[in-house]
Amino acid sequence: MKKSLYETDEAIIEGIRVDDDKALAYLYKLYYPMISHFILNNSGTDDEAKDIYQEGVIVFYEKIKDNSLELSCQIKTYLYSVCRRLWLKRLAEKGRYASRIDDSESYLMLEDDLTQHEENERQFGLMGEALEQLGEPCRALLEDYYLRTQNMQVITEKFGYTNTDTAKNQKYKCLQRLKKIFFSTYKPQI
Repeated sequence: MKKSLYETDEAIIEGIRVDDDKALAYLYKLYYPMISHFILNNSGTDDEAKDIYQEGVIVFYEKIKDNSLELSCQIKTYLYSVCRRLWLKRLAEKGRYASRIDDSESYLMLEDDLTQHEENERQFGLMGEALEQLGEPCRALLEDYYLRTQNMQVITEKFGYTNTDTAKNQKYKCLQRLKKIFFSTYKPQI
């Protein structure tokens, strides 16, 4: 299967900036099913879904072209938000109110997911730094057990412990030291 040139949001935006029609065509296909699903589940027709998506993409396109787009989320989240607002406005104009707007939780939570992903990445970075500070043989022991998923018997033999209970005890002590180092630098971002 051939990969697209536009695998990242940045590539799509850059493609639109340099007037590459393929970038815009790709964007049209990429997120239409999500918008269509939302509109069809909220008192809309397929034609209305196409119209709303077209309007949403035009808003996105124009903001890129006039350099007024300040994207703090994924394109997917941005388009969903714009199209949702456009659809709610259209429903209000027609006097057709959806009894309940059926947002798919997965789409609404995208911005939260991005925030959580960034926090996870920060934590992984701090954990890597803590592992470096931990030193040997603790670092190697924890990496063997948690990353390489070696069993305690293999670790006992590798590190020359007298039995697996001694190895488990050492692993526990190393893990406690790692936690202490990690939490001395980690401060949750609220």
